[in-house]
Amino acid sequence: MNTRLFAAFALCMLMTAPALAADPTGLWQTPSRSGQVEISRCGANLCGRLVSSEGLKADPALKDVNNSNASLRSRPLKGVTILSGFSGGPKEWTGGSIYNAEDGKTYSGSITLDGDDTLKLRGCIVAPLCKTQSWTRLR
Repeated sequence: MNTRLFAAFALCMLMTAPALAADPTGLWQTPSRSGQVEISRCGANLCGRLVSSEGLKADPALKDVNNSNASLRSRPLKGVTILSGFSGGPKEWTGGSIYNAEDGKTYSGSITLDGDDTLKLRGCIVAPLCKTQSWTRLR
């Protein structure tokens, strides 16, 4: 009897493995300024916060000085939510916003999981004025 239970459990684990592999949550490396973003679930959506960057390594107290909203310019940059409101899956999430701390602006965007370890982030002022970046999974 225990052998059948174990076999059923093993089969269930094998069947769920691909779903776990396509999970975009985790720590991701951005292509600019050695940025690291932690992507997690925020309710039914995806969100991401800035964990590290060249600037934060040099000054952990770095502020969000370029924010287009003057009242937010004194907030610490570490931990700032830069991805919010992305819904969908399992390979593509849309309808979200991408905050770019370098210019202090927020863009509409989409996220596409390209394999297990690459994310394609597309941010747009208005279509077709868009830019795409590839992020690499760190963990």
